[in-house]
Amino acid sequence: MKKSKHTSLHSIIVVDDDAGILDALRIVLTAEGYAVTTMNSGETLLSIDKEHLPDLILLDMLLSGIDGRDICRELKKRTLTKHIPIIMFSAHPNAGRDVKRVGADGFVAKPFSIKDLLSTIRAHVTPQN
Repeated sequence: MKKSKHTSLHSIIVVDDDAGILDALRIVLTAEGYAVTTMNSGETLLSIDKEHLPDLILLDMLLSGIDGRDICRELKKRTLTKHIPIIMFSAHPNAGRDVKRVGADGFVAKPFSIKDLLSTIRAHVTPQN
């Protein structure tokens, strides 16, 4: 899908250390009209600059390296990124409670249905075609 002069796609960054989940989410979200960037580490997300800020971040809670909760907490502290909605996802049984404490704007439990995920995303940004 091309970006036109008059319309820009809402951008989403997806962070997960599972390549299969990244691929699946990229395909689904692109088909829904979002511009998608995937990252397999939270460290990469923490180094984001002002020119590459997304409209929304989908962030796995349990990542290799820096934990997703720590990443969320850090992004919500920063002036540059605190306004960006962060939706976390996890199969961890207490994750829904944990993500609210770190400032996440939403949560989707794994395994999630695509319908539920898209509904949660649309509560924060709407795709533009």
